[in-house]
Amino acid sequence: MKAVQVQTYGGPEVLTVVDLPDPRPAAGQALIATEAIGVGGVDVLRRSGTLAAYGETAGHIAGSEVAGVVTAVGEGVDAAWVGRRVWALTDGTGGYAERAVVAETALVPLPDSLSAVDAVTLGSSGVVAHFALRHGHFAGGESVLVRGAAGGIGVMAVQLAVRGGASAVAVTTSSAERGARLRKLGATHVLDRAGAGDEDAPAAYDIIFDIVAGADLPSFFTKLAPNGRMVVVGAMAGFPAPDFAMPMIAAFRKSLSFITFSADTVPVADQRAGTAELFAAAGRGELEAVVHEVLPLEEAALAHQKVEASEVFGRIALTPSA
Repeated sequence: MKAVQVQTYGGPEVLTVVDLPDPRPAAGQALIATEAIGVGGVDVLRRSGTLAAYGETAGHIAGSEVAGVVTAVGEGVDAAWVGRRVWALTDGTGGYAERAVVAETALVPLPDSLSAVDAVTLGSSGVVAHFALRHGHFAGGESVLVRGAAGGIGVMAVQLAVRGGASAVAVTTSSAERGARLRKLGATHVLDRAGAGDEDAPAAYDIIFDIVAGADLPSFFTKLAPNGRMVVVGAMAGFPAPDFAMPMIAAFRKSLSFITFSADTVPVADQRAGTAELFAAAGRGELEAVVHEVLPLEEAALAHQKVEASEVFGRIALTPSA
């Protein structure tokens, strides 16, 4: 099979297309013939070494999200899965390939109304956005600011906040064109990357949903309302300075909260149930899969270049050539 390996930590150029023997599912695993492969920010961070603590060695196959057809199962796995269209998260590696092995517990059936490309566009991004909003105790009637809203997680956070009855959903993004597209998804206010540019936007928010982090993160503490929560789900701009929390401490009387979120802390059964509901909602037309581009598997490095250059609105999907 064709696969894309991370030869060493570094830039997109370390992604190398190789030919490997087909994998075989072990006990408790299923083999998926991939039809679509999600490209997410976490893939970029793991490839660059920012998330080196996960411990992948040189030569591992990139990719954490796939959709396709189950072609074989290992010992102890229900044979009824064979031939079914599914979506699944890998253990963080192994997805950028024509065939991927995943745990049976990761399998989520795909409704007939949902394509494989739409599934990997909605899947992990939707899981992160859904459970991160819940982690931040989002409730209907609250105001939300999504920082870095044009990426896969951001567009899902916007849609889910709107669907959850937010009183206002503001977004930060890099261009008027992206702002217009986010408004079509339900955003009520469009701000520049510094959080300015719309005089009618709320002065403060109950929740700031942050995918960006970076050096500018501390400036957004001033945009939290009393009892406001900043929920950080990514660090696409890198980590903030060690003293980043000082503005929050200085605003002690506002009872602000800083929260990090990783879907790794959500039980697998809850993730599966949440993903199935997202897919069902998309099938009913309540959520939109925002696909930026579909590229062949062999162009994984180009996909990573586009993500790092902030060119992507929504998500890129890879598809095997065969």
